Amino acid sequence: MLRWLVIAGVILLFYRWILGRWPWQPKMSTRNQALFRARRLLGVEHNANRSEIIAAHKRLVAMVHPDRGGTNQQVHEANAARDLLLDELPDAVE
Repeated sequence: MLRWLVIAGVILLFYRWILGRWPWQPKMSTRNQALFRARRLLGVEHNANRSEIIAAHKRLVAMVHPDRGGTNQQVHEANAARDLLLDELPDAVE
C-alpha cells in the first residue's frame, strides 16, 4: 500500500513539473493568465474600477521609475498591465 502511495506521489510531482499545475487545478487561458498577472502586479482586485487601476499604476510607477532606482522595463510592464486591465473594463454609457 505504501509503495502505491509513493508511486502516486511521484506521478503527481512529474505532472506538476511538466505541466506547471496540479491535476486538480483548472486550466486557465493565456488571456486570463495575463489578466491575473496584471492584477497581481498592480495590486488590484478582480472588480477594480478605472480610478482604482489608475491609482495603483501611479503608485507602482512611482516606486519603479528609473529616477528612483527602477528600470525602464519595470515601467513598461506597469504600463502594459494598466492598459490590459483598462481594456477589459466595460465601456461606460454616456
